[in-house]
Amino acid sequence: MRLVATPRTPATAAPGRLAALGRACRRHRRWVLAFWVAVLALGVLIGGRVFEGSVTHTASGGAESAQGTSVVAAADPSAGSITAVVAGPPVDDPAVRTAVTGAAQDIAKLPGVLSVSDAYQGGQAAALTSASGNSSLVDVRMTDASTTAQQQAVSHRLTGIQAPGTHVTVGGDLVVQNEIKAQTQSDTTFGEIVTLPLTLVVMVLVFGGLAAASLPVIGAVASVGGALLAMFGFSRIMDLDTSVLPIATVLGLGLSIDYALLMVNRFREERGRGAGLDEAIERTAATAGRTVAFSGLTVAVALSGLFVFTSPVFSAVAAAGVSVVVIAVLAALTLVPALLGFAGHRIKPPKQRTPDEGFFARTVRLVQRRAVPVALVCVALLMAAGAPFLGADMRSTGVAALPTSSAGRQVADTITADFPQAAPAPVTVVVQGSEQAAAQYADQVVAKLPGVSGVRAVQEVSPQVSTIDVLVHGDPQGAQAKQVVGELRDHRGGLTTYVTGDAASVVDFQHELISRGPWAFGLVAVGTLVLLFLMTGSVVMPVKALLMNVLSLGCSLGALTLVFQHGWFSGLLGFTPTGGLETFVPVLVFAFAFGLSMDYEVFLLARIKELKDQGYGCKQAVQVGLQQSGRIITSAALLMVIVFAGFAAGQMLMVKEMGIALAVAVAVDATLVRCLLVPAAMSFFGEFNWWAPAPLKRLYRRYGLREHVELPPLEAEASGAAVPAPRTPVVAGRAAAMGVPPAGGWGQL
Repeated sequence: MRLVATPRTPATAAPGRLAALGRACRRHRRWVLAFWVAVLALGVLIGGRVFEGSVTHTASGGAESAQGTSVVAAADPSAGSITAVVAGPPVDDPAVRTAVTGAAQDIAKLPGVLSVSDAYQGGQAAALTSASGNSSLVDVRMTDASTTAQQQAVSHRLTGIQAPGTHVTVGGDLVVQNEIKAQTQSDTTFGEIVTLPLTLVVMVLVFGGLAAASLPVIGAVASVGGALLAMFGFSRIMDLDTSVLPIATVLGLGLSIDYALLMVNRFREERGRGAGLDEAIERTAATAGRTVAFSGLTVAVALSGLFVFTSPVFSAVAAAGVSVVVIAVLAALTLVPALLGFAGHRIKPPKQRTPDEGFFARTVRLVQRRAVPVALVCVALLMAAGAPFLGADMRSTGVAALPTSSAGRQVADTITADFPQAAPAPVTVVVQGSEQAAAQYADQVVAKLPGVSGVRAVQEVSPQVSTIDVLVHGDPQGAQAKQVVGELRDHRGGLTTYVTGDAASVVDFQHELISRGPWAFGLVAVGTLVLLFLMTGSVVMPVKALLMNVLSLGCSLGALTLVFQHGWFSGLLGFTPTGGLETFVPVLVFAFAFGLSMDYEVFLLARIKELKDQGYGCKQAVQVGLQQSGRIITSAALLMVIVFAGFAAGQMLMVKEMGIALAVAVAVDATLVRCLLVPAAMSFFGEFNWWAPAPLKRLYRRYGLREHVELPPLEAEASGAAVPAPRTPVVAGRAAAMGVPPAGGWGQL
């Protein structure tokens, strides 16, 4: 019998706008690379300016504590203080007196100085002398027009106070602000330097070659430059809290590595199927690029919930976070195809496609045999791990966010321990009225309220504004102090008052969380449910995914409470517990971790649904789906954990809290949840996993985000050549980006 050769059909271009974008970036790769090099260079040049222009307060926007702070700031000509602790010989030692008073006279003549107080003159001598009599304070108030150089000149002169046996440490709120900015910038740089080499090593192991592994790192570095540019732009139009900068950076770094990982892996798969360099790039853009865009959308939805809150820190994180997500997506869709155009010929294709049988498939079968017990055990473990968060105490960390080695932290701790009259009051009442009216209100009302241990001072800020320092029993931010805040707000003595201070700020934050939190969660939940329904056509799967994500987040927050409130592993992690969590950290952990968890959820569900649509039974679809995607989920999660852990190794407490919480969230989600709880729950529900009411089914058939694109056959496939093509149709999605094609399609992008 004579064999007739099949006519050779030339391959055609992949359809869609994303494929066209990939082609354009490959053809104009030099211009694309030049653009991202310029972005990186500009980001590096202005990176320091971003931190310098940030602010170090996180007052709840519109809250009474924030309003009171604004009233004082408007009336007070001072920008803050620089304070020196002069320790050693007795304060009344003549040599010490001469050195301190001489320095005070010199400093009073410096530009930018509003006033100088020390232990040898004025009515504050007692407050500026320690109880032991062996140390004193020199407090310099700077004008609100003072420059950084002027403040540094004052610090330098204070450091120069010399007398036999004396030791001088310079701090104060202005020094603390500068130290927080400098330490945050240092931690951010340290995190980048530590994590990028480690991620490169892991990706070399994943891809088996340096060329493929280096592309995600290059994309991540460029994304960081773009993130700094975006945040610099936002700093021109809004206040960016200093803590926002490393949080946004770590998100951008993790996402950009993740997205580039998907793109490069899909490129390798296309090359392994016989695609030429140009074909593989455009098919990667058409498939993996679609997944990157969808993933960015899910993370942006999670971050959008922060816009519901009124506090500037939340809106700043939301704006910066969403912009960073957009930059990470753009880098994956433009820079990675351009880099593949340069180095794609050096990237080795995989030797064979991922088999349907292996470790993950065997694990799923074991889970399916005991689905109900496994699910119950997983849920019990996650709930037990999250239980400590129910007793979490929210606190305004303030100077305690700095490491104990910093001068500002040392001065603040010394003042609290040895100079109680000069330490910040737990509660401050701002009175819009004369000093006499404020004093009368303090004597007749404030001092008699339950929980108040005394009124330390009534000070006139301006003829129209005065402040009252209120002392409380017990913890300055504890339950008693919060009760005093409520009492002061209920008894204003007929005056216009604002209750401020750390305790008041915590009360206002908690009120904002209670009043705005449900709306934020509702926005994120509805957006997530809609996206997952449009992807799966089921109402059961989105609800189940939402509940599992909440359990995973609870575990992360529980670990956060044990470590940072109760001090577990504090010695190993290098910090001193403050007895609580920074007020805004749990909200940020929820937003960021929820988005990242949904990222992996979309990955796994898309693969399982694609297999289900091909005719696999529910249990088999879960087995094969996890086997095909388990390795890449684990690899992506490991890279994320490395990034977050690198930032957690820094010194700033808030950055450390975010790093630890997100690392735990990703690790738990990629192991316990994805490998055990999801298979167990899906096996238990069976075919009911895919249920939806008939009207919604019709809606899905018409508007569903099916996430697929029909690719033309490769030239090798059309000619009948032997290539390691998968047996399933070539479709897109995040699983397809790994050579594991999920079903669906959400428009010809």
